[in-house]
Parts: sequence; structure tokens; C-alpha cells
Amino acid sequence: MTTKHLSHGYLLTAHELLHDPYGGFNRLREENPIAQGNLNGSTVWIITRHDDVSAVLNDRRFVTNSGSVPGRTDEYAEVLEKMGIGPDLIPYLAGELVRTDPPEHTRLRKLVTRAFSARRVRELRPRVEALTGQLLTALPDHAAEDGSVDFIAHFAHPLPIMVICELLGVPRTDVARWQGWGSDYMSMEPRRLNTMLSEVAVYIGELADRRRAEPTDDLLTGLVQARDGDGRLSDTELVTMVLALMIAGYPTTSQLLGNGLVALLTHPDQLALLREDPGLMPGAVQELLRWCGPAVVSKLRYAAEDITLGGTLIRRGDCVQVVLGSANHDPGRYTDPGRLDVTRGADASGPHHFGYSQGIHYCLGAMLANQEAEVALAGLLGRYPDLALGVPEDRLEWKAQPLTRVLVRLPLSLGTARAA
Repeated sequence: MTTKHLSHGYLLTAHELLHDPYGGFNRLREENPIAQGNLNGSTVWIITRHDDVSAVLNDRRFVTNSGSVPGRTDEYAEVLEKMGIGPDLIPYLAGELVRTDPPEHTRLRKLVTRAFSARRVRELRPRVEALTGQLLTALPDHAAEDGSVDFIAHFAHPLPIMVICELLGVPRTDVARWQGWGSDYMSMEPRRLNTMLSEVAVYIGELADRRRAEPTDDLLTGLVQARDGDGRLSDTELVTMVLALMIAGYPTTSQLLGNGLVALLTHPDQLALLREDPGLMPGAVQELLRWCGPAVVSKLRYAAEDITLGGTLIRRGDCVQVVLGSANHDPGRYTDPGRLDVTRGADASGPHHFGYSQGIHYCLGAMLANQEAEVALAGLLGRYPDLALGVPEDRLEWKAQPLTRVLVRLPLSLGTARAA
């Protein structure tokens, strides 16, 4: 394994994991499924086997905020401070739902779940279909000189932001601002982040005030009105929650669309099955999440006490990195896991994949992400029956960033369009 460094353990930023995270972690799983590694100079336990990943995600003794460990501080907030994020803005990122632990997480999740209902997501589907149709119609207008269209820039990026804005009740005239804020977040540049966080906080505060005065049937109204025995969301929590929807829902869905489309176009037998039977699409989206989901790892966990996992003692305060991509390809859980199979169904033994994590931090927006992916891929394949990669597969450009699998761009040859 080229990921192994004798003095520091397995390097999570090694070249092999940057350029082939699935293959690299698969080899690590077979070699050492619970291994000590190194991430940015710190020691971390790397968990790669399906059953062990499931155990960590479902064990509340593994917390997501290091400050929940007795004697420890919130290290993520400290990292943000060192980056240069303003102290008054840090809570908007450090306080997101996935970085809180019970009992605070329980209170927040209960309030948000009440507003982010399955009914609201289902009723949004016609708008998702309409927005998808608009972007599909406009794709040929973005053709480069060679005739190819960048699917990432002109479809996969804008669609999730447009849907999130629709869900929240953001006026359509403001969608472009949210697309800009999404790009600011993805840049992870402190100057842009500070400006974005300040502007978003003011915007959400003003829109929330309007919803209090004139409620509508959108998610922001639901969040403003959400309350239980412990009260309601504070102003900071409200901004944090809306930001988290953008942060979690925008890049992840966008990246899934890109990765999933490449998978289908490079597996013509599976693409043919979907064209012959569009009813396979919901299951196909779940298989794509398993096979090529962009989130190779989950958020870091910290042991709140001494815990024995798979025969290995993990001490209180130790940092744990579960590898979702490896667990999703574990032959101990899946038959022929390296094979893409759009007919592969979930079974009674448990969740089909870890694409949305598991346990108390299971993705709140999973239903919305599934819906977007199903509508988008079905619409794209239906509108452009001759769709193909615009460059050979080995010339696709992937971001060289650790612990994820994300395209920089995806050139497509659209072919002749069917009538909308």
C-alpha cells in the first residue's frame, strides 16, 4: 500500500487516495480494516469494514463534536478561527446539525424534522420537474466550440440550488445570489466565506421576519414556526439550519449527478436497462450512491469514552474516520460489490448503502436528494437519447482533493434532442 508511511501510519492525503479513493481504501480494508492513520499531522483511526462503520455510526458514544468529549474543546471551531473566519460567524458553520450531539442534536433535529416534512418534499416534485426541464432545454445554448456541454456547470450545479431556494421560499429573483453564495462556500476561501456568511445571515433574518408577518407554505415558514417543549429555533440556529441545507444539499446532489451520469455512460448495459424500464430509476439512484457516491468518508467522530471496536481498543478522545466508500464496497456485505447493478435492491438485512450516513446523523435531506437525482437523470436520458461523454473516460478531470470523488467538469455530447 502506497498509503502507508512507517512513522505516521496510513496517510489519508496520500497520492493513491487522492486519485483512486475507492481502490485505495478497498485495499486498506483487506489489509487492515481498523488502522491507525494520519490526517493533517494528527493520529486518526481509519474504519473501512461495513459492520464496523455501521457500529460507529450507530453508537452515540462516538460524537461528532470534539467538545462533547470531557476535557476537550470544539476543534472544528478552532480550525475556523485559525482560517480567519470571524468569531461572530463561526457558529453558523460549527453549529450545524451534523456537528452537534445529544441532547442538543435531539432538540434541533426534532424541530427541523417537523418543518422538513415528507409532504413538503413530495409536493415540490412538480417544480423539480419543471426546473429540470428548463435546464435541459437550455443545455445546447452552452455548447463549446467542439460542440460539448459542461454538465457540471450548466446543470448539476444550478439545479440543487434552484430546488433548495424553491423549498425555502426564496424569491426566484434571488436565486442567482444563492448560486453565488454556494460558489463562495465551495471555494473555502476565508475572505469569501466571511462575506457570504454575513450576507446570508442578514438575508435569512429579513426573509424570516417577512414569514413571521405573512406565513406561507414553505420550509422557512415551517422553521420559523417550529417549536416544542424546549422552545423554538434561535435566530442563529435558524441561519445555521438554512446554511446547512445549502451546504449539505447543494454540493452532494450536484456531485452525485456528475458521478452517477459518468457511471451510467461508461456502463452501457446498465444504461440500456434504465432506458428500457424507467421504473428502475429509484433503485438505480440508490445503487449509484453505493457505487460512486461523492462522499467517500463521513464527518470525523471522537470516542467519548474507551470503546472496543472489532477487537481494537479505541481510547477516549481518539479521532475516528469512517470510510463510507469502502463500507459500500465491502464483499462481506455485498455480492460482487465492484459491479454496478441498477437492479440491485435493498434487502431486509439493513440499509442498502451509507451514501446518506446512518444513525442519528442520517441525512435529513435524503428524500429530497433522491427525488432530485431521479427526476434529473430520468429527464436527461429521456430528452437526449444519444447522450455520450464528450471526452474519453481517461481524460475526465477529477478534483485532487482528499477523501472525496468529485468531477471538475463533465463534457457531454448531447446528440439530437427529443421534444420536451
